[in-house]
Amino acid sequence: MPSKHLKKFILFFVGRANFTRFYVTCFHLIGNEDHVYISAGNEILSFDIRMGSQSKPLETYNYNRDEINQIAVSSKGYLAAADDSGDVKIVNTTQKCLYKRLREAHTSICSSVQFIPWRPWTAITGGLDSKLAVWDFSKGRTLFSIDYGSPELQNSSSSGSTGQCLNPAFVHSVAVSEEGILGGLYKVCAVARGDGAVDVVDLEYELAPAKSKGPSRARGSTMSSKTTDLGDGSNNQCQRRRIHLDYSMGGHTAAVSCVAFSAFGEKGKLLVSGGNDASLKVWDWSKGFSPETSSNSELVLDIDVKKKVNWLCTAPTDSDNLIVCDTSKVVKVYNFL
Repeated sequence: MPSKHLKKFILFFVGRANFTRFYVTCFHLIGNEDHVYISAGNEILSFDIRMGSQSKPLETYNYNRDEINQIAVSSKGYLAAADDSGDVKIVNTTQKCLYKRLREAHTSICSSVQFIPWRPWTAITGGLDSKLAVWDFSKGRTLFSIDYGSPELQNSSSSGSTGQCLNPAFVHSVAVSEEGILGGLYKVCAVARGDGAVDVVDLEYELAPAKSKGPSRARGSTMSSKTTDLGDGSNNQCQRRRIHLDYSMGGHTAAVSCVAFSAFGEKGKLLVSGGNDASLKVWDWSKGFSPETSSNSELVLDIDVKKKVNWLCTAPTDSDNLIVCDTSKVVKVYNFL
């Protein structure tokens, strides 16, 4: 949970944001809890929160040309910023300079960016072109991509999902699991989609050399043709590489805005999603991911929050461990035991 310095700083910065029309999109702690990065418009600012109300930016980065939608910081001190142009800027915070520009994977707004913790030179992005892309950001090139808007994936996703919303499958948010969750069995990401679905993707399988996936796989190809690996949450395939959590399983009836793996309890066991249908869904996703079980992924909790969900996060505590921001003026905190 935040230190007393961080609590003071958040209160100060929110007050400042309201006064000056500063739009704060996100902030991220790195190294120690006294150093924070915040994006506002097309700027990124870093602060030492121990300074409280006297805090002034330590650094300001202006490499993004359009409004920033999300920032992330890697264990190596690289800062990624995804913006409305579809580009992602990678900043070396040690040398305080632009390191790489990730471009051309997205043809529309890049809405989300995360680093992959067990692959220190790899990042993952999602956009409103319905694409998910994984990058070697040291070389500025994509390793693979999934086009959720492709006819093949659209047809696979819509089968058996009567009542599913018909919005485009925009990628609104991406969450990457921490290394070592559930005994180190899974290295996955979760994708919040505009059509109301949540996908969980086995990143290590997708990133494996083509020869280990069989003769039909071409290295560097997009995943839109990999319909044989698309799961629907049930155990009807001998080897699950992706699962698809949608309306037919009790999922969202409108766009999913955010996803997060649980930091409470058994870390990563549960997946929490929030959507424009004013609901939170808590999934036991790993049951349907393992080929060694006969169980399906299942919805374990459905919470009506009354308002559209904008963002959520989880905390590694026994109480007050699910925090939700919606379209009301109240931040809601839930206890998940």
